[in-house]
Amino acid sequence: MARKEKSEYIIQAVSHALDLLEQFHDDVDELGVTELSKRLKLHKNNVFRLLATLESRGYIEQNKATENYRLGLKALELGQTFIKQMGLLRQAKPILEKMVSDCNETCYVAIFKEGHVVYLDMVETDMTVRVVSRVGSRLPAYCTASGKVHLAFMSEDEVHEILPEENFKTFTDTTVPNRTALKKELATIAEQGYSIDNEELDLGVHCVAAPIRDYTRRIVGAISISGPSMRLGEDRLAKELVPLVLAAAKELSTRLGYHE
Repeated sequence: MARKEKSEYIIQAVSHALDLLEQFHDDVDELGVTELSKRLKLHKNNVFRLLATLESRGYIEQNKATENYRLGLKALELGQTFIKQMGLLRQAKPILEKMVSDCNETCYVAIFKEGHVVYLDMVETDMTVRVVSRVGSRLPAYCTASGKVHLAFMSEDEVHEILPEENFKTFTDTTVPNRTALKKELATIAEQGYSIDNEELDLGVHCVAAPIRDYTRRIVGAISISGPSMRLGEDRLAKELVPLVLAAAKELSTRLGYHE
């Protein structure tokens, strides 16, 4: 008997429930039954049954004031469990702390997810002027140092799949405008082993990042230093921060079993 494809075992109701949970992303805090029904293309009765089931397990909760729904604490607990199990953060924390001690700028660890970078942890500078925390943020890969570090070591086909459109949304005057220009930059990043975000997402913010590899030699994340451009000038980046982030990435990769 021919072996069935995994797609043949999918339970539709479970798939719909996961689709519902995935509607709460980025800046979407709350949604009502009507809006969810439109987004999911499901009848309101079906949406209500899904919400009732998820609410009973703590993955969804209702705001009694607005009667809209939002993610419940169980969703947060599940996410926190995933982060803890990664091992990456446990190994990264002391390295982040050492980096901040050395340069007194905010340092991050981020992973790549569906064309975006997600910032998992940080150690903050004690300087009065600092970058707003990005922990938990999901930002476009093509205009962030951590994102470009991931893209630089992917194949051309993978980059095309992740970024199917030639032209990109630009956030500042220095945002890379299209895939052609990005590919040139990615070649340089792959050669030098680090990436710089020159106010490409936020005006006045510079960032430098290097890739983190595990024992399989796969890139599993990026470690970065971020701060206001008035402190992270070209000279300081070249002489102090690039060597610092490269050394930190090497140490963290070694802790995860990577050997050159």
